[in-house]
Amino acid sequence: MTSRFDDVQRYLDLPRLSGLALSPDGTRLVTSVATPGPDRTRFGTALWEIDPSGERPARRLTRSAKGEAGAVFTPDGDVLFTSARPDPDAAEQAPDSPAALWRLPAGGGEAEVVGTRPGGIGGVAVARDAGTVVVTSMTLPTSTSGEDDEARRKARREKKVTGILHAAHPVRFWDHDLGPDAPRLLCAPAVGDPWTDLTPVPGAALVEGSHDVTPDGRHVVSSWAVPQRGGGTRSTLVVVDTATGERRVLADDPGHEFHGPVISPDGTLVACVRESLSTPHVPTDLRLVVLPLAGGEPVDAAPGWDRWATGAQWTPDGAALVVTADDGGRSPVFRVEDGRVTRLTGDDGAYTDVRVSPDGTVVYALRSAIDAPPAPVRLDATTPDQRPVPLPAPEPAPDVPGTLTEVHATAQDGTPLRAWLVLPDSTEPAPLVLWIHGGPLGSWNAWQWRWNPWLMAAHGYAVLLPDPALSTGYGLDFVARGWGEWGGAPYTDLMALTDAAVARPDVDGTRTAAMGGSFGGYMANWIAGHTDRFAAIVTHASLWALDQFGPTTDAPWYWRREMTAETALANSPHLHADAITTPVLVIHGDRDYRVPVGEALRLWWDLVSRHDGDPDELPHRFLYFPDENHWILTPQNAAVWYATVLAFLDHHVLGKDWATPDLLQ
Repeated sequence: MTSRFDDVQRYLDLPRLSGLALSPDGTRLVTSVATPGPDRTRFGTALWEIDPSGERPARRLTRSAKGEAGAVFTPDGDVLFTSARPDPDAAEQAPDSPAALWRLPAGGGEAEVVGTRPGGIGGVAVARDAGTVVVTSMTLPTSTSGEDDEARRKARREKKVTGILHAAHPVRFWDHDLGPDAPRLLCAPAVGDPWTDLTPVPGAALVEGSHDVTPDGRHVVSSWAVPQRGGGTRSTLVVVDTATGERRVLADDPGHEFHGPVISPDGTLVACVRESLSTPHVPTDLRLVVLPLAGGEPVDAAPGWDRWATGAQWTPDGAALVVTADDGGRSPVFRVEDGRVTRLTGDDGAYTDVRVSPDGTVVYALRSAIDAPPAPVRLDATTPDQRPVPLPAPEPAPDVPGTLTEVHATAQDGTPLRAWLVLPDSTEPAPLVLWIHGGPLGSWNAWQWRWNPWLMAAHGYAVLLPDPALSTGYGLDFVARGWGEWGGAPYTDLMALTDAAVARPDVDGTRTAAMGGSFGGYMANWIAGHTDRFAAIVTHASLWALDQFGPTTDAPWYWRREMTAETALANSPHLHADAITTPVLVIHGDRDYRVPVGEALRLWWDLVSRHDGDPDELPHRFLYFPDENHWILTPQNAAVWYATVLAFLDHHVLGKDWATPDLLQ
């Protein structure tokens, strides 16, 4: 019997859930579900309702070609969301209009536009009691109103001006250019009221920031990027009065950054993450802290807990925080109360988007795992090590074509190591693909849409998903083992875990490949220059020449805190190009600003120029996407990605004839 993973197109049709909103009375959950459009050339997102009691099936709430996202509830139970879909009440609307704010009434009926802005609407937050709405909107620097902003945009469009004049860093982020507009905070006392600009001259302070609004709607707490000498930025927290726009600093420490503010139900406290600034010799550390909204010193909410909390949510009584954190190849839900940490989930799941019921007895979340895509679940808010209760999802979880187990090994310094191992349904030993995660501060613990090991398993490959030094969920010392020495412990850890995997009778150690993306691509490049044990290397969006990468990435100031010029040179894969004998598949998107495409271009030339045989017999390949970013996101490009990777592996690992995928011929 075939599975959804035998055919990439069927796999791409699987619904992808993200985000979770809970109504004020606790009777409704709303999530975003992305699926390919009719021609399978782009993903579209719709809002779906999930029954928290688990009795009713999931039902679709919205439908449009443009899609909907960012659902939040008002105190009255209406659903607010953002969408660039056409407004049926508008006399005229351009096809490229930005996202507007829409309201879907609690009692039913059609959605209506309740807020627009020339630069679009995003980052919607609603005061739990007062109903005050705070959003972000991209605005040109000298614009004084929405009308003025539209006039300035129109002038640029008509003159076909695309230039951007920068006076500071950053100039781009991830996959998009920054400027000439930048986000501002806008406020409306109630849904549909006119916007008030709370931050008329923010500069780049709100770029990629986050904010929350007090229950009474009187204040907004937001991250605020502060320029630093030498071209860097550092994130602080500010409090903005929604009536006057007056701004005061809430948290600012030269040695730390502050992220993700979440205001307590009584409006007196703010929980956030305090991140220490790293140096080339000391890794960053993230602490969950709480500080008074009125001002005061941050207090560590979980002293001595050697994990990095994310996604904090207050319980309704303000007595505890519910968070998630990477932990040993999982990402459980934890309850933090009076300095104590209780693990609420006892399974192998990775949880996100936790939401606490109004009475504080239940926690809702999206749960995924290496072998299960995100799906809604219910938990008891206080019971330790429990199993989640599944809630009806838009579609049942697919059966994966194989089994999942763990591999353990010991590092050269005696540190315990572990990895997930995906095994195909086969009676014969399977060829192995070593698949290295990015980050490098990350972990293989959740479902992967972009890099899914089950598509490899469906084609007969075992897939090793290791967490080497620098991985999260094993404590700060585990991160420190590889800090500033990427080619050291991370590399030897990967080799130790590979040795443990190929020692198994169900793995064929004579047929292996290594691959990775971003930092994983860096490690794939490092492996290529330091061992010939693998039959093929796949390197996606990878770092190659670290002296070149540092000044050209979108956040060079962070890289300067990561490595010195000397350590970057000592750990740069490009210096070992002469030692590469393994066939390499290079993959890169031109819109990748985190790891600029220059890395791939230089790597490709270093490979091609060192091939001294017949040019027609070059073993390497370069898969280039002019319109993709750090990841390959559009459905058919993703299908081509998988087809090319599998063709490359089949040729070099399994000995099959090379077959160029049809759409690349």
